[in-house]
Amino acid sequence: MNDGALAPETSFLVLGDDGVARCGWVGSDPSYRRYHDEEWGRPLHDEERLFEKICLEGFQAGLSWITILRRRPVFREVFHGFNVDRVADMTEADVDRLVNDARIIRHRGKIRATINNAAITRDIQRAGGSLAELIWSFAPDALPPGAPGSGPPRTYADIPAITAESRALSTELRRLGYTFVGPTTMYALMQSAGLVDDHLAGCHRAR
Repeated sequence: MNDGALAPETSFLVLGDDGVARCGWVGSDPSYRRYHDEEWGRPLHDEERLFEKICLEGFQAGLSWITILRRRPVFREVFHGFNVDRVADMTEADVDRLVNDARIIRHRGKIRATINNAAITRDIQRAGGSLAELIWSFAPDALPPGAPGSGPPRTYADIPAITAESRALSTELRRLGYTFVGPTTMYALMQSAGLVDDHLAGCHRAR
């Protein structure tokens, strides 16, 4: 993935042709660069976009994120922009149709999970709740400046795959009936939605 020029400070960063240092996983792919600069790690509270992230993180399981990112426009097309009500109303006939759509990830279980998760999200909303509030209630407490671990990670080894918070979020979502929301997948969601900031030290996006 790291196919760009390496920044001199550390091999974990990549120096773009614009002279800006970024996390090394960006490489030189323009879509990855935009995603890194404009989305990944930015606090996200929008209900529909968080639902989309849960779905796409589930589709990503076992695959690379760039595979999903390149297909995101088509995912948005076939899942009605990830409008919760419209996805929740999809039927088994829609599942059969999407399993044969080569433009997306043709995994019947993940397609069904998207529809199931939309129905549960709708139930939460109709009961006066919010998916965004639920997710953000599991955000880790910020460490005070100067405390051990309060700075940005310096290497990939400093970034966990699972945390106590992602495990707790996964447990609660599963209790509610969500699927494809394992603790590793939920930590990836926390990274992408800005509940945690895992931009590496030296990256221009690191807080």
